[in-house]
Amino acid sequence: MLKKFLLLGLIITLVNVPVCSAMDFDDFAIVDSESADVTMEDFEMNSDAEPANVGSFDIAGIMLGMSYDDVYNQFFGVRGLYTPRKKNAIIYTIHQDWKYNLDYECRQQGTFIPHELKECINSLAKNRGLMYASEVHLERENTGETIVVYLTSNASDNRVWRVVYNNDVNEQEGAGDKFAKQRENKILAFWQNVLDKYGAPNSGDDRWLSSTNSYDPMLIAYYGALDLVDNGRNATDQVKNTQAARENFKAKPYAF
Repeated sequence: MLKKFLLLGLIITLVNVPVCSAMDFDDFAIVDSESADVTMEDFEMNSDAEPANVGSFDIAGIMLGMSYDDVYNQFFGVRGLYTPRKKNAIIYTIHQDWKYNLDYECRQQGTFIPHELKECINSLAKNRGLMYASEVHLERENTGETIVVYLTSNASDNRVWRVVYNNDVNEQEGAGDKFAKQRENKILAFWQNVLDKYGAPNSGDDRWLSSTNSYDPMLIAYYGALDLVDNGRNATDQVKNTQAARENFKAKPYAF
């Protein structure tokens, strides 16, 4: 249902990349973040339906466009319904094109040993504000609910572009009638809560659209899951990084 997409033709110049929040990177994971697949299929609105104000929707208080600092202040060091997961609650990463640049730069400086090369890349990325919090993982232990927050890079002010919520309503303890009934009741209760919070879907039975353009904010509901996403924000961020990395590639000073 979800598929990857390719960005073509859009060129945006990166100016004044801000530095990451003053955090101790060693406290959290620094990895190549997995690709956050999103659906890029345009949807139709239901007959006579109006656009939904998805930009004002929230999941556990997290809204599209929210800054990383606001997400951090809301869930870290504050007791609430959701807490950071115990291991690697924050995932830091570097946009792939910038990583290629830094790899080349470190090799030109004579660094080739894998672990030293990795340290060189990470050090340069931190100092230049190219390393950023790309994911925040939250959980609610007593209910089994989880939330993954995806953020743009510092080129786009490190802001929320996707929030994925999951719970266990689709899980079933056994195959007997009572378990099937319990699962059905959990699903019904979840859907009723979804409708109470966001209103009736304006596209099919499970989508709330800002417009029929898939680059605009939307909310998609599944059995036991919600996907609040702003594809346009992510697409713009990806292109900013790709173009800026191209322009800032430190090639050898050829002369002819």
